[in-house]
Amino acid sequence: MDTQFLMNSLWVMISAVLVILMIGGFILLETGSTRMKNAGHIAGKTILTFGISSLVFWAVGYGLIFGDGNSIVGLSDFFYSGYEMEGLGLSGSVFFLFQLAFAGISLTIAFGGFAERAKLSVYLVFALLFSVLVYPFIAHWIWGGGWLAEHGKQDFAGSTVVHLTGAMAALAATILLKPRIGKYNKDGSANNIEGHNQVFTALSVLLLWVGWFGFNAGSTISVDGAFFGFVALNTNLAAAAGTVAAMVISWIVVGRADVPMMLNGALAGLVAITASCAFVETWAAVVIGLISGLLVFYSIRFFENKKIDDPIFALSVHGTAGVWGTISTGFFATPELAAVGQPGLFYGGGFEQLGVQAMGVFASGAFAFIVSFIVLSIMKLAMKGLRVTEEEEIIGLDISEHGSYGYPELVNSQSAPTPSGPVTNTSKNAPLIHSSHP
Repeated sequence: MDTQFLMNSLWVMISAVLVILMIGGFILLETGSTRMKNAGHIAGKTILTFGISSLVFWAVGYGLIFGDGNSIVGLSDFFYSGYEMEGLGLSGSVFFLFQLAFAGISLTIAFGGFAERAKLSVYLVFALLFSVLVYPFIAHWIWGGGWLAEHGKQDFAGSTVVHLTGAMAALAATILLKPRIGKYNKDGSANNIEGHNQVFTALSVLLLWVGWFGFNAGSTISVDGAFFGFVALNTNLAAAAGTVAAMVISWIVVGRADVPMMLNGALAGLVAITASCAFVETWAAVVIGLISGLLVFYSIRFFENKKIDDPIFALSVHGTAGVWGTISTGFFATPELAAVGQPGLFYGGGFEQLGVQAMGVFASGAFAFIVSFIVLSIMKLAMKGLRVTEEEEIIGLDISEHGSYGYPELVNSQSAPTPSGPVTNTSKNAPLIHSSHP
């Protein structure tokens, strides 16, 4: 067997593992950014829904993206059986697994908009429908030879396909679910519902940062020329720039170096560079990251002012940064690196590629939002609501949906009886403890 074939297969297999491990990063991110009373629920539903998306991708998702069909959707290669693919240069099974991981990440991003108030059954049904009706269509348009690919749409590793798609589904969910109890006051002012563990969120960002090398550099799907090293370098520079920019703007505007904002800046830089990492020079990667860090700061404030309750800031980190990252190639793509489409505006390419990128953002974002909104609206009618009851939300989804806490020892110690009666923890970040609970 060809050595190049084996090396490519090994590289992409390692990258697929890194991308799948990003699911762990998202578990820590979403758990740390929300309240303790929902921690076990968030962790468990993330694993379960990744399992659902994996099975759906095997059955139909891959075929809808990469199967023979038309410019809208693929119509073959369902129930993938491990066959090899001609002209791919690596194992077909490895390529399949790598693409499966991307589909799972997009779904995980979408579920950020459901956090702390959606029924478990809603996650399960939407995981199935999103994996069939939303993600595969946009992925086919751009990566599967669809109509946007025919126009030369540049999206190397998924600022649009993965991140914007997930964010627009999250937007549909946040609108239909409405804000969490206690998020907004009667006068319209917002309360800061803090996550219960900043260490978790910081660790999650580091795990995602490392996993992103599989996400972006792995998308080369080849070790030839070691180009993956250049892609990884651009990825790291953009993340670093996003971190610093978000911290600085936070310090200037609100007078403190806000830790969650700093972490969101890192993620925004990673999201933004995902489309352009193979098409731009290193200085441009830094600029893309810096701008994403500024954008995420103002985007978070914008959505909060519009009373859109986005617990883990998926709309800003993955949506706003995803739009900017996609558009950025229309400015910065170089003639030497633009293997797809045309050079950017700053390299003599005029407005052609910029127009294609904007068209791709609008079409993909609108499709993901509209289909997700319709699907969730039908689910809301059929399932008698998307949201848990007020009492269940106050108690927490750990108990109401699963019958156990994510932190049982901590909860038990907080509710232990004392000479003056049971102690009830009234912290806004802790679960509501009733003396009848063990």
